[in-house]
Amino acid sequence: MKHLAASITHTCCKIYPTITKPQCFVGNNQFTFLNQTSTFRDWNMNDNGLLWTFNLNYMDWLEQQNLTTEEGQKWIDLFIESISQNITGLSPYPTALRIINWAKFFCKHPKCLNQKRGDSMYAQTWLLCRKLEYHLLGNHLLEDAYALFIASIFFNDTALYRKGSRLLLEQLKEQILPDGAHYEQSPMYHCIMLDRLLDCINFSTQNNVFADQQQLTQQLTAVAVRMLGHLQAIVYQDATIPLLNDSAEGIAPSPCELFDYAQRLGLQWSPIELNECGYRKLSNKAAQMEAIVDIGNIRATYQPGHSHADTFSYELRWKGCPCIVDTGISTYEKGARRQYERGTEAHNTVSIDGQDSSHVWGGFRVGKRARVTIEEDTPTRIAARHDGFGRHRLHQRTFSISDSGFSIEDKVIGKVSSAISYLHVAPGIEVNTDRLADGIITIGGLQLTVEGHNEIEIRNDSVAKEYNQLMPTTIIAIHFSTVVKYQIQKT
Repeated sequence: MKHLAASITHTCCKIYPTITKPQCFVGNNQFTFLNQTSTFRDWNMNDNGLLWTFNLNYMDWLEQQNLTTEEGQKWIDLFIESISQNITGLSPYPTALRIINWAKFFCKHPKCLNQKRGDSMYAQTWLLCRKLEYHLLGNHLLEDAYALFIASIFFNDTALYRKGSRLLLEQLKEQILPDGAHYEQSPMYHCIMLDRLLDCINFSTQNNVFADQQQLTQQLTAVAVRMLGHLQAIVYQDATIPLLNDSAEGIAPSPCELFDYAQRLGLQWSPIELNECGYRKLSNKAAQMEAIVDIGNIRATYQPGHSHADTFSYELRWKGCPCIVDTGISTYEKGARRQYERGTEAHNTVSIDGQDSSHVWGGFRVGKRARVTIEEDTPTRIAARHDGFGRHRLHQRTFSISDSGFSIEDKVIGKVSSAISYLHVAPGIEVNTDRLADGIITIGGLQLTVEGHNEIEIRNDSVAKEYNQLMPTTIIAIHFSTVVKYQIQKT
């Protein structure tokens, strides 16, 4: 292991203010992650599952607003003292995030940096170099690259810079689509990856220590501008993200926080038309509606762990408020709930003979995937079909929006025993079924009118906006044979 020969050089490292993180350290040795609170025993404690333990070891909470400098130093020293027994914390992913968080902490509090802490951080960085997550790829490997790049500037280390910058440019080219979206197609992970990229730009612009660094910063900035443009295009009117694929609230920085951070760094951007990401936005001011629809294929084909069987699903908002919502994610723990939340039935789309449109399994696996053919793609009307239920059993869906409202036409082609089109109503919205026999359901101040159905089934279920928080809601399950149409309009 190389010794930290230049531990004092990074005391000159300066950065613009970064994004403040949520309060997770709540005092008295207690931490709250994923809406679960536990008292610290050791860094490997797994009372609430692996993701909770990972969050403990990320040490993002060093960036929370009310954490004192003394408290931050105490936890850093405790981590160093326990490092030989910390199996979880030395995994590559938490190591990468922790390196970034320690670098930001020491830049903001340079007097907290001493030889012991600097040496530990440097050793962890080189440990990460030997354990880069090529076996997982995706956002994991990109986080590794972010960490190496930031550490190279922090330690003024040329070897780290060469390795980190090469990996970073390689993965950004691979993972950021031409329309600026992160290729795992999760708005939540897009925000997380953008936050880290802005951190890289922050460190690089404020600490120019390598010969070609200015040119590299320009390349990173160009990618960040695309990512900001995508985010600007996909957010709702209230600047919140759609909860598509593995997305939840309370994890990533909000779009507003990201936009403010980018402005502090002097970045300028404009919305980019949604294209390769597979999402489209349909909106109508007269109807006061906006919808995000999914007509895309899985883009991270070799790492679809955060993908769902949600082809042709959508979310709908009316007057800026959720109306039809995604089921969301409440857990990463492998089990029945995780399987359900990734399955087709948990989304606002069609299931044929009880099957998923793509074969999701094992918590983070996808087997056979739906292949989409787009037939019409305009700002007010989108038509597409997919073969996720088999080559001879197709689902064709048409989305339309106009002054009169939002409408769907579903058609199934081939030998089909049963087909169900699902709608998940936002929690707290009253559903009135007095006119159910006529195919009419009142959803708050909106009316759902259905044609061509065999039966309309009303179910009680739950959705999740955040991890480990399920909220009761109503599911409308429209049974049909060949073609069904429904329209959502103001009552």
